[in-house]
Amino acid sequence: MTLYTTDYLEYYLTLVAWVVNNGIWSILVASGVFALPFVAIVIQEWLKARSEGADEGNKGVLSSMRIENRVWVAIVVIMFAGIPFIPVDLATIRFDTTRSAQCQVSVPLPNDTGWANVYTTLDNQSALVPVWWFFMHAISKAVTGAAVAAIPCGTDLRQIRMDVDATRIDDPVLAQEVADFTHDCYGPSRAKLFMNRPTLSDEQMNDVTWIGSSYFLDTPGFYDTYRSKTPRTAWPYDATRDAGLAQVDSGGGYPSCRQWWVDGDQGLRSRLLAQVDPDLLTRIGRWAGFLSQSEVNDSVIRAVVSPRQQKMNQGTVYTDYGGQIDKTLPNIVTRGAGDLGLTVGSLAFFPAMDVVRQALPMVLTMLKMALVICIPLVLLIGTYDLKTVVTVSCVQFALFFVDFWFQLARWIDSTILDALYGWHSPHSNFNPLMGLNNAFGDTLLNFVMAMMFIVLPTFWVMALAWAGVRTGNFLGGLITGTSDAKSAGGSGSRLAMTAVSKGVAK
Repeated sequence: MTLYTTDYLEYYLTLVAWVVNNGIWSILVASGVFALPFVAIVIQEWLKARSEGADEGNKGVLSSMRIENRVWVAIVVIMFAGIPFIPVDLATIRFDTTRSAQCQVSVPLPNDTGWANVYTTLDNQSALVPVWWFFMHAISKAVTGAAVAAIPCGTDLRQIRMDVDATRIDDPVLAQEVADFTHDCYGPSRAKLFMNRPTLSDEQMNDVTWIGSSYFLDTPGFYDTYRSKTPRTAWPYDATRDAGLAQVDSGGGYPSCRQWWVDGDQGLRSRLLAQVDPDLLTRIGRWAGFLSQSEVNDSVIRAVVSPRQQKMNQGTVYTDYGGQIDKTLPNIVTRGAGDLGLTVGSLAFFPAMDVVRQALPMVLTMLKMALVICIPLVLLIGTYDLKTVVTVSCVQFALFFVDFWFQLARWIDSTILDALYGWHSPHSNFNPLMGLNNAFGDTLLNFVMAMMFIVLPTFWVMALAWAGVRTGNFLGGLITGTSDAKSAGGSGSRLAMTAVSKGVAK
């Protein structure tokens, strides 16, 4: 028999929770406290029968029958939901790779990672799980897994965008060389283009806006004509190519801009590409099947060396109720002020919510652990009542199913960019990477999607209340548990803005 988990933290804490649960149950049994609910049952039913009606002849029979019924229910609850029975250890807790295999994502098993020893050194203790809770864990995971599997697999474009935005040129020498290339090659080529004013297609107009432009590389008179103004040791001095230019002790030559950009491993393009995580390039290439890998690489390099926000199309992408259909001047001014407010607010909100999204699964796993540890005491205080077992079971299922809402929110958040701005969509961006450096055109949607990680699970708990299942506000723990992380995540942008303000003031 197998217990499935869906992340490494849950894999570890599930065993921890049941070890502690067994310890609490052992204390209750050894001290005799576990029998107190039977005394409470007798007293409750006797008082209840005594307070009902005036027919004293049947009081004893009535109370005895009720006590017998409740005692039998309590015994069944203890047997199936209280007494640890099924052994569970690391051999029977299996990491669920079904979803990752379905979406062609390789996830290493815990025993194949450096955490293997950590997961097998819980003071040499194993745990036992009551039959009912083993069943509830299995059925909750099965339903949640089936629901998650129903979500179509999609590329996590949101994560790709964050990875692209986070990529920087770490080598200061390489960063300076990019600046030199811009000054020696791209600047003169742009100036020459403006003076000649050739007729360019829309694709070429977009292409000439970055330093690795194919137009400048392949059109005579641009990168084949201009050269580095300072010697480069990666290109030895060539008497024919560098005739009339000064020789230096280092032996460096003056490559043409085309050589400087494309030559093998020493070319600027190759060295910039080495700054990007190969896995990121693979993920983008897997999604952007309509582009060659070379085009994908150029697009990523372009994002790294020339970060800029590109203007989204002016089509209506979202249905909203702002302003009138034909916007008046006050509507336009109001919308502009609102866009400015969203932009400024996003500087703190987006980092904060990104931290919350990372923290939510951790907090959820902690809540699952806390529920398992509480079970013996809750059953005891509830006098082994069947209603208590049903309520705790519903809470456990609700906790497990919250993971589906997280997965759904993440999938929508990740794929909605593709649906609205992707290739062949009605509102596709001209940039092959759909403007991955742009967070302005869908800023409002970003605000809404960030909150869905909290709103959807909350709606799920409300829906259970409609059916009469009162699980309590256990999701308040998600909000409380991530509030400090959210504040810390948002403070980074505030500190940066304060530093910039002080720099400008000086």
